[in-house]
Amino acid sequence: MADQNPQPRRESPDPKARQVLTFSLHGETYGVDILRVQEIRGWSAVNRIPQTPAHVLGVLNLRGSIVPIVDLRVHFNLPSAEFTPLTVIIVLSVRTAGGSSEFGLVVDSVSDVVDVRGEDVKETPNMGNQHDSDFIESLATVSGRMLILLDVDALIGRDPSLQGSDPLAGAA
Repeated sequence: MADQNPQPRRESPDPKARQVLTFSLHGETYGVDILRVQEIRGWSAVNRIPQTPAHVLGVLNLRGSIVPIVDLRVHFNLPSAEFTPLTVIIVLSVRTAGGSSEFGLVVDSVSDVVDVRGEDVKETPNMGNQHDSDFIESLATVSGRMLILLDVDALIGRDPSLQGSDPLAGAA
């Protein structure tokens, strides 16, 4: 006898789906994997370190850990902007040549956490010099807006000025 009340078929979960923290930088929306986010803090002054690259603003002492702070506007060669009450530092866990480290990224503002389905993700188009943009993991469209998804390991971990076990090793 056939089952009179068949259970609805459940779709298998999308293995490429994930959640990303979105943030704004110079009018564009970027995203990083939420599992890499350690903390979001309001802007606070950093301790500057002499002779560091221009995009390394300095360091913060966060619960006993010295965390390098990178200004993404400078790193991406975007026009500078004044820090406002919306300016935040996103502290991320990054895998570098020296192991796992925490880095802070200064961004204009944090937006929200969004679900990105695998079908919404598109490869980054070839823009000429692939090495200069290898930190862009992919592009995604969520709720009608385009997100630039960043590979934080490529963004920080492959930056020659931040490589090695000492994140400021390239400063000397």
